[in-house]
Amino acid sequence: MTSSPTPTPASPGAPPPRRPLRRLTARRRDEVHRGATPLELFFDLCFVVAVAQAGIELVHSVAESHAGEGILSYAMVFFAIWWAWMNFSWFASAYDNDDALYRVVTLVQIAGVLVLAAGISRAFETRDFLLVLLGYVVMRLAMATQWLRAARSAQGAERTTALRYAGGVLLCQAGWCGLVLLPQHARPWLFLVMVVLELCVPLYAERSRPTTWHPHHIAERYGLFTIIVLGESIAAATIAVKTGADENDALGELLPIAAGGLLIVFSAWWIYFMAPVHGRLRSNRQSFVWGYGHYLIFASAAAIGAGLEVAVEQAVGTAHISTLSASAAVTLPTALYLLTVWALHSGHFKVGIAQQLVLPTTALLVICCTFLGEWAVFAAGVVSALSVGVGETLTTRRAARSRAARTGTPAT
Repeated sequence: MTSSPTPTPASPGAPPPRRPLRRLTARRRDEVHRGATPLELFFDLCFVVAVAQAGIELVHSVAESHAGEGILSYAMVFFAIWWAWMNFSWFASAYDNDDALYRVVTLVQIAGVLVLAAGISRAFETRDFLLVLLGYVVMRLAMATQWLRAARSAQGAERTTALRYAGGVLLCQAGWCGLVLLPQHARPWLFLVMVVLELCVPLYAERSRPTTWHPHHIAERYGLFTIIVLGESIAAATIAVKTGADENDALGELLPIAAGGLLIVFSAWWIYFMAPVHGRLRSNRQSFVWGYGHYLIFASAAAIGAGLEVAVEQAVGTAHISTLSASAAVTLPTALYLLTVWALHSGHFKVGIAQQLVLPTTALLVICCTFLGEWAVFAAGVVSALSVGVGETLTTRRAARSRAARTGTPAT
């Protein structure tokens, strides 16, 4: 007869055993060390697949002289991607308990965006939004399930907020079915109506009780997605330059585009992360404007990469557009990115008229670079890089003057 082994006592620093299913309760807004989880990083990487597909189709549309139709389809598809990502990110910031069911539902949302990504080509080429809609249905039903689960664990005003979110998501999803039922000429108008309704759901739901999203966590999540989108732009431009050089032996024409594109993307990263923004996210009023405005930041950042691909195709003679149009495909989204970043958070950290004018002036100069022919992209990159240098110099000088004023010593 053998005795059973004595269980090894848990070490004092070991985490308590975790159950696979736990109540989905709200997290505290003042929680310390609240950072992005591995599941959230995986979520972002899968979502960028759809962003890449939208960028590829935008390149094809612009290169074939169908810029108007391409931009409209890009705006519609990118909204679906961004809105599903944003809804998950804010929900996770308030309710992520990382149990088995939460992980499974999140993986279902990832599957939904992959279905959406598979339908992007058909949406651009034939205006067939069926696969895009099916992917969006999967993501949104999963999101409604999360909110219903949160409502089950909540009481009072918090429960009301969760039920409003779930109901709003389901009602809006029914409205999106018009993208496959209505005639094509009516779909852009339906899109505008549904965008307004979708944006109103959080405004209505949180009137009862604001969710406990974490400012630092939200700022980090948006920053990480910005990095991923900018990285996708670099990857797309690199592949385009490599293909152009290998197939057309046009390295001389491509080097200015490659150098200018790198300077633009490097500057875009520097400008976005020049100052921490989480301290400004103190209320829903501030966070809604900041969070919604990132649609333009994300969309323009991804469009920069698409524009660089268009510029490469035009330089090697495979795009049916003028040099001016190809240059505008890079400079216009770059200018939009600069202006939006300035309006949403960079401008709040600038002191004095000189600092405030750096990014708006840069955006104007970047647009002017459009008319410089084959050197337009390179010039736009140089202007963007110079704006970073000017901004850092002005910030350093002001900081030196502030220290001198406090200590009574002359500024150097």
